[in-house]
Amino acid sequence: MQLKGSTKIGNKFQNPIPTTEGFSKLLPILWEQITNKAENTPHKKLGPFKTDKVIFQTPPASELRITLIGHSSLLIEIDGKRILTDPVWSQRASFLQWIGPKRFFEAPLPLADLPKLDAVIVSHDHYDHFDEGTIRTLAKFNVPFYTSLGVGRYLKEWGVAGHLINEMDWGDTALLGDDCTITTTPARHFSGRGITHRNETLWSAFVIKGHTHNIFFGADSGWFNGFSDIGDAYGPFDLTLLEIGAYGKNWPDIHMGPLSAVNAHIALKGKQMMPIHWGTFNLALHAWYEPVEILLELAAKENLTLFIPEPGKPTEVNGSNFNSNWWKAFMS
Repeated sequence: MQLKGSTKIGNKFQNPIPTTEGFSKLLPILWEQITNKAENTPHKKLGPFKTDKVIFQTPPASELRITLIGHSSLLIEIDGKRILTDPVWSQRASFLQWIGPKRFFEAPLPLADLPKLDAVIVSHDHYDHFDEGTIRTLAKFNVPFYTSLGVGRYLKEWGVAGHLINEMDWGDTALLGDDCTITTTPARHFSGRGITHRNETLWSAFVIKGHTHNIFFGADSGWFNGFSDIGDAYGPFDLTLLEIGAYGKNWPDIHMGPLSAVNAHIALKGKQMMPIHWGTFNLALHAWYEPVEILLELAAKENLTLFIPEPGKPTEVNGSNFNSNWWKAFMS
């Protein structure tokens, strides 16, 4: 089954189904922010979390190991390949480093201590997934980038050599080495790094398939029935990496939250689920720990197998339920 590529109206990419991005509800959102009493920024400072880089000298016995840097930034070791997703090391997910959402904890692994990478994936151009300072450093690593249509111009501007930039449409597949493929799939979201030029670059999710493991990196997406199509075309998945944070009643179409993420995991034919996109930045009105607490309740009801490692700790995925409960120590 081949998934349909993206479509445009004029110079604007379109979602798989009609989608409201939430900008029409700015006044209700502003009022919610003024009256909100949830602990959306931790009262206690999180961390510090530190990565023992010596671990990377030994390949994972299971051939699948994940190191959570924070939010959607993950170092994925899969079947002999190392892939970094949506890398953000800066203090703020913003166009300026003195204003905007600030990290709850420092990146646990300095960029200079990263092991040799085989690829960097950039799902879309939002600041919490695509950080200029981080990319300018990674540009010196001589590593190929795989990203959505239109995002390559930023990569080139920030120093990534043109021959290392691979722009991909939904349904495209790229070969990484001899036995690993990266495939882009539709997502329900939007793009843009400012008020103007919205949706002029594409947003995507990614299937990463090695010689033994098959995983799904969902990046940012609201719920849509396309998850079933992706599951049929590319599943089942040993691990789904799905966003559970930054949801809100006034923007239900573009972020899933825990319930829709569980439904997506099931539709994708996932065997084990890792929640991402929570616990790093204040991007919504819910308490910072709320998404994962709700997820635990839902997973118990659905008998799902979860994978929730501590930030910065390289952790092998072996199919067994794993929950570090790392956030419990910082809850008020």
